[in-house]
Amino acid sequence: MDNLEEVILEHDELEALKLADFLALSHEAGADKMKISRATFGRIIEKARYKITDCILNGKAIRINETYPENIINKIKKDKCGRCDNRRSINSSSLKTECPKCKKLTGGSK
Repeated sequence: MDNLEEVILEHDELEALKLADFLALSHEAGADKMKISRATFGRIIEKARYKITDCILNGKAIRINETYPENIINKIKKDKCGRCDNRRSINSSSLKTECPKCKKLTGGSK
């Protein structure tokens, strides 16, 4: 496996494949589940199917992208300290966070 060329399947592509091909949902229903337009869903599924077909026909390995899916990334935001203007990433579910630079407690974007 180490010698095979890899094709990276993104999380949204895997989700689209699951909805359309595994669960047999229509493009409209799949798009609704992913909270995207039907046209965008169609483009994602087309790209995913191309990658899978390329792997099967050309003996390539499929790797699922290990980065966070977009729905998790959207839960993380940049916060700016009101005292020292330091920017840091915080989890949006946090009520209070401490600035790593000046140790001031803040809650939410400034």
